[in-house]
Amino acid sequence: MEPISYLQALILGALQGLSEPFPISSLGHAVLLPKLLGWDIHQNDDYFLTFLVATHCATALVLFLFFLDDWKRIWFGFVRSVKGRSTPRDLDARLAWVIIIGTIPAGILGLALEHKLRSLFASPTSAAIFLTINGLLLLAVERFRRRPPRPGDGEGDGDERIAKLGFRQALGIGAAQALALIPGISRSGVTMGGGLLAGLSNEDAARYAFLLATPVIAAAGLLKLPELFGSAGDGVRGQALVGAIAAAITTWAAVKFLLKYFETSRLTPFGYYCVGTGIFCLIVFSL
Repeated sequence: MEPISYLQALILGALQGLSEPFPISSLGHAVLLPKLLGWDIHQNDDYFLTFLVATHCATALVLFLFFLDDWKRIWFGFVRSVKGRSTPRDLDARLAWVIIIGTIPAGILGLALEHKLRSLFASPTSAAIFLTINGLLLLAVERFRRRPPRPGDGEGDGDERIAKLGFRQALGIGAAQALALIPGISRSGVTMGGGLLAGLSNEDAARYAFLLATPVIAAAGLLKLPELFGSAGDGVRGQALVGAIAAAITTWAAVKFLLKYFETSRLTPFGYYCVGTGIFCLIVFSL
């Protein structure tokens, strides 16, 4: 019997692609959906973790390609900075450092605590609780954000506005991103929330979240990708390919939709969704 069917792989891959950019926790949904549908899949099973690596790598690749032109500029800005050729007005160089500083906390904490946090909180009940908390955090961010959405927020150079974030703010947003190691807490949600609390507009906060997520997801995926070609990948490589393709398609659609959506709209609907879904799952699991 296959550890995971091709239909399950298709559904889970598509869900990963949607729920990673959306502020609703891809890991939380990966834990909750199998339980709700009665699938004999557990988030800490070796084959399932290997499958998730493939879908995460696909998501990271799509995010990189979606912002490829931006990454080229950021890379050349970083090179100029390292070589001492940048100026205080070199926004690409500063943006590179805002991303690097925001990436460091999640990278360090991820390497140190990822296994412990996922093992500790990977039960469906825990995921439902933290998904509810994630929703409450999104609603709180909208309550205490520094500025409401305004017409024309997305006009002009968004990268210029992101580059003006203080390094301490970038470090704080990066530290918050590490909370996404807990299934139920959304990486994009806490990053967008941090950007909004720092004074960014919706669209700029979303853009920063996607740029910041790309190296973190890619690094985590690439570190574990060899497992897919080892014994842990036996029996799931075909399913991983199907899941990765599905994740790539839905990630592209989700990012394209969200960048347009956040021009004028808020995190509030996602907050209510997470609270409602989390409470619903807690009720179902208690029956």
